[in-house]
Amino acid sequence: MRTLYGLYPYKSSMIGMENLGDPSGNWDIVETIGKGTYGKVYRVTNKKDGSEAAVKVLDPINDVDEEIEAEYNILRSLSNHPNVVKFYGMFYKSDDLSGGQLWLVLELCNGGSVTELIKGLLMRGQRLQEPVISYILYSALLGLQHLHNNRIIHRDVKGNNILLTTEGGVKLVDFGVSAQLTSARLRRNTSVGTPFWMAPEVIACEQQYDYSYDARCDVWSLGITAIELADGDPPLAELHPVKALFKIPRNPSPTLRVPEQWCRSFIHFIGQCLIKDFEARPSVTHLLEHPFIKQVQGKDVALRQQLAALIQEQQEVGCRTKTKHERINTRKTLIIERCPNDDLVNLEFLDEETIISHLQKRYDELQVYTYVGDILIALNPFQNLNIYSPQFSKLYHGLKRADNPPHIFATADAAYQGMVTFCKDQCIIISGESGAGKTESAHLIVQHLTFLGKANNRTLREKILQVNPLVEAFGNACTAINDNSSRFGKYLEMKFTPTGAVIGAKISEYLLEKSRVIKQAMGEKNFHIFYYIYAGLYHQDKLKTYRLPNKTPPRYIDSLHCKVMQDIVSSKLYKEQFDAIQECFRNIGFTEEEVNSVYRILSAILNMGNIEFAAITSQHQTDKSEVPNSEALDNAASLLSIGPEELQEALTSQCVVTRGETIIRTNTVDKAVDVRDAMSKALYGRLFSWIVNRINTLLQPDMNICAAESGMNVGILDIFGFENFKKNSFEQLCINIANEQIQFYFNQHIFALEQIEYQSEGVDASLVEYEDNRPILDMFLQKPMGLLSLLDEESRFPQATDQTLVDKFDDNLRCKYFWLPKRVELCFGIQHYAGKVMYNVNGFLEKNRDTLPADIVVVLRTSENKLLQRLFSSPLTKTGNLATSRVRVTAASRSLPPQLSSGRTKVDTMEMMRHPEETTNMRRQTVASYFRYSLMDLLSKMVVGQPHFVRCIKPNDDRQALCFCKERVMTVNIRRQGYSHRILFEEFVNRYYYLAFRAHQMPETSKENAVAILQRAKLEDWVLGKTKVFLRYYHVEQLNLFLREVMARVVVIQAYTKGWLGARRYRKEKEKRNRGAIIIQSAWRGYVARQNLKQVKKEREEAAVRIQSGNEMFTFSSDVLHTFKCRPLEFLVVQILKVEGRICLLLLSSHFVSFWCLLFFSAQLDHCPHFSSVAGPVMKLQQRTPRRRGQQPKLLNSPEDSLYYNQLNRTLDYQGSKRKPRKLGQIKVLDGEDEYYKLLSTVESIPEEDYAAAPSPALSSGPLVSQS
Repeated sequence: MRTLYGLYPYKSSMIGMENLGDPSGNWDIVETIGKGTYGKVYRVTNKKDGSEAAVKVLDPINDVDEEIEAEYNILRSLSNHPNVVKFYGMFYKSDDLSGGQLWLVLELCNGGSVTELIKGLLMRGQRLQEPVISYILYSALLGLQHLHNNRIIHRDVKGNNILLTTEGGVKLVDFGVSAQLTSARLRRNTSVGTPFWMAPEVIACEQQYDYSYDARCDVWSLGITAIELADGDPPLAELHPVKALFKIPRNPSPTLRVPEQWCRSFIHFIGQCLIKDFEARPSVTHLLEHPFIKQVQGKDVALRQQLAALIQEQQEVGCRTKTKHERINTRKTLIIERCPNDDLVNLEFLDEETIISHLQKRYDELQVYTYVGDILIALNPFQNLNIYSPQFSKLYHGLKRADNPPHIFATADAAYQGMVTFCKDQCIIISGESGAGKTESAHLIVQHLTFLGKANNRTLREKILQVNPLVEAFGNACTAINDNSSRFGKYLEMKFTPTGAVIGAKISEYLLEKSRVIKQAMGEKNFHIFYYIYAGLYHQDKLKTYRLPNKTPPRYIDSLHCKVMQDIVSSKLYKEQFDAIQECFRNIGFTEEEVNSVYRILSAILNMGNIEFAAITSQHQTDKSEVPNSEALDNAASLLSIGPEELQEALTSQCVVTRGETIIRTNTVDKAVDVRDAMSKALYGRLFSWIVNRINTLLQPDMNICAAESGMNVGILDIFGFENFKKNSFEQLCINIANEQIQFYFNQHIFALEQIEYQSEGVDASLVEYEDNRPILDMFLQKPMGLLSLLDEESRFPQATDQTLVDKFDDNLRCKYFWLPKRVELCFGIQHYAGKVMYNVNGFLEKNRDTLPADIVVVLRTSENKLLQRLFSSPLTKTGNLATSRVRVTAASRSLPPQLSSGRTKVDTMEMMRHPEETTNMRRQTVASYFRYSLMDLLSKMVVGQPHFVRCIKPNDDRQALCFCKERVMTVNIRRQGYSHRILFEEFVNRYYYLAFRAHQMPETSKENAVAILQRAKLEDWVLGKTKVFLRYYHVEQLNLFLREVMARVVVIQAYTKGWLGARRYRKEKEKRNRGAIIIQSAWRGYVARQNLKQVKKEREEAAVRIQSGNEMFTFSSDVLHTFKCRPLEFLVVQILKVEGRICLLLLSSHFVSFWCLLFFSAQLDHCPHFSSVAGPVMKLQQRTPRRRGQQPKLLNSPEDSLYYNQLNRTLDYQGSKRKPRKLGQIKVLDGEDEYYKLLSTVESIPEEDYAAAPSPALSSGPLVSQS
């Protein structure tokens, strides 16, 4: 939980979508009225009261952005001001397909923006009067004062964000980039405003992380808005937005276009707002006291009415214009215009002076990128540019290249789109001299490719982005001309799925400059990692843990002219870089044990450099060496987990096995030093290879996501640039040969192969002369008389010297590109494609041999450090790198040296016994041979993909910004005249037939169909060969855009068709489900009815059993039943129970088999003649005769009759009105009314006057019998 802008507690899930209401129930969209920063703006009406409002619809919303939450909180809490737009609420309209829409419902400002008002007036030849401008600025100042008092900066004040109501009200809107007032540092990669209105301190804060600003940046923006109200446009509006960002801090404060037309107070107000030093700039409160603003006081009502009249007049005329100035933000790409000089091939004259003058002009305007056809020229700006943020990544995503200015992102996007469109691997080749910016260009390309290939695995993207910093910490160093020079060749392959999602990466490293570990030239440094780790361990107080001195630096990183320890202690850069490297290790996936082993090996290398040797004299030998001070030796041995005695023996002596005998030879001091340095170089080189292999393992693609054969690659080559120092040695020779090879590949692709294909296809194209460097490569690489072959041959002679090597070169290299300078010993010169270079041969032979004694390998294999064992047990490849897989141990082995026969016990004996030549191959392989195989491997990777070239140029040698020195450009003519894309007819028709034929048609892959496609696409300047279509570099881009448009229409049709099919399938499924539900319900109801029937039968049987098992049961005759006014079939049986002197008659219904009437009456049994046989005398029962229909009403002539009918009427009055119709199957309960009508039914009519004399049936005891 943290605080948002110092006001609101903020967390990412603060705006819960589930808590927001659905807008569909309250609002109806009427029309689109504009386009905001994050989405469209609509006019809506309220369904309840018919009121109107404006809604900003953000579609789709997959996650709530911080900026949206900022605007929501500000509107919710600060919209209670007359000059801030009212806020009606936020709603969320869910949609599973599109991700849902977020609705911000605001007050509808029908008057439009002040920008639209002034534009309309200027189009009609009018302008705003100064009092009206004063009123608008006064209202805006009041709104800003309200925000500032609540510690909020608007940061995007401009004419389009000051809206008007039809009543003349002025409202501030759009708070998406508002920030806390005390914020001293902007969020990176977030919006900071619109370029033309941005204050200089805001731009500086974006580029300098230690810069700050306050609320007075809104004052600057208001001053620019004042100029906009007067002139119609902000200053610098004619420039590109990015150019404006660079001009604003450098130019003087802007003024009105024609100051003479305006009053002094207005000019002074603008001047006060546009003071470049924001510390001296007045605040909003002070500006409210300015004379130009105070003139509004007391006249605000009249000015409001005057403004409302202008708005009404504008709406009647219908003159409303839209401006194109848009805010730089993280969600919306910029709409920017292209400069005609972005591509040099469009120039009419292409002489050298014209090209250089255009490059220099663009560089002065900080346009560091320029196209030469499909080649990108990148000039090193030697400063940080704010053109690589995520908004620029979105700008260069799938758009036509000509729509945007040249950019490194455009080249990355072209490679990505080519890979996805053509399903073909791509290769981006970055070339140029050292210090031209190749490494940084490679970083930017990886950044943009990672953005384009966004996958669901965010962790993988972060890993790929952190690969370069980690590898460069181990492989880059500070040289005399470049503070971050690559000292190895790197080929990074980013792996993608066929749909374009990044799934992994692989690094190939070549020709690490291992000699830099032990010695650096004057003014240069060792690899970065040594300084990073030393500083990090120093600040963590862990130098003693890794046995490193804390006062004097190790010899390998010490320098006579550099205060190394002072830099390590005081510089924050080294410590920050160490922390960053630790983070890279952790994020990529290295374990703590592995990282600790890496640190121990690096510390051991530094301690190895401090081992010193001294000569001793013995009886038999005078050239023996020893280690007088064993502290550094003990430290190195401890860090490497080996025995110090064993290490000292391996350094000061060597074992030779001859005819089964072991001969121990002692080393001289010089030889011991060479062995020590060779061991340090081998440790570092193999450690570097292991780190690269480990990264490749951790970043390899998941085979469950995409098979290896179906994936595609985009390769990025970042190799050391061409070097020419005051003293050039063997390392510079290898680097420059590699650059010659890259230049040859460039020439072959751009010039030679293209012209050969023109001739074979019969295409009439003028030949362009270029300088072919193939003879130089032959001089270096051919066998057996090439320079490298001669170097290897001389290295095999033990008695060879550097002078004999120079003589051999002079005798065998007979060409114009090689010469020996006069009066300079041990030197030779080479005429490279980039110029002449002098090489010093001193140390060539020893550096080429790079011998690592077998005793050192055996000792290191005995280490208890698992990583160190792996480094010297794995074989080396032909390129000199550590193999990724272990080679099976062979039977070949040899006896251990005597001094190693005892000692370590925890050792893999077979690993230690393996002959060191199985893993080192030093007798057969030299650095030159490794170099040759590395070039072959690198070229084999490059030729597979479609190449894209980035040519980096260093504008000056002093690394100063905005300083341009002339360079030669030789690729313009061929790119303007040539056809960079040559496509077979079959491939061309299959790829683009959608543009001229129907989708279901499969046209023949003929020349005629290819012409039809080209004509339908309305392309020009294409040429047809015998088997291929020859297209210029921009033709393929146009065809791909056309194809993408067609595909988009196809996708729309497919979407509608799939939607219709889905709806029909849904209806069928729904009907089927309804029928199934009816069947299930029917079956269930039948089951329930059967269960009820079973229950009823069961109850009936139980009831019958209980009745039949009674003690005194009998049946009634019809006379007895008539006594109870019942039909004969109405009752089956009556059971008479004697309970406490009363007679209980139990009647059983024959219709429902349930007891429905229980009659009780009090009488002595002997008074009832009907039951005399059972209970003695019984009271005589009287029987009423049912009345016939039409019979005269019976007179109530007795008290009993009156009582009977009164009671019956009361029952009918109470129940008659409440009777309800019975449902089917419902059991009818007899009520009083039913009793009455039953009494009216005739069963056996007995005259009323004779009923007393009717005979009474006699009841007898005994079995149940019926008496008739």
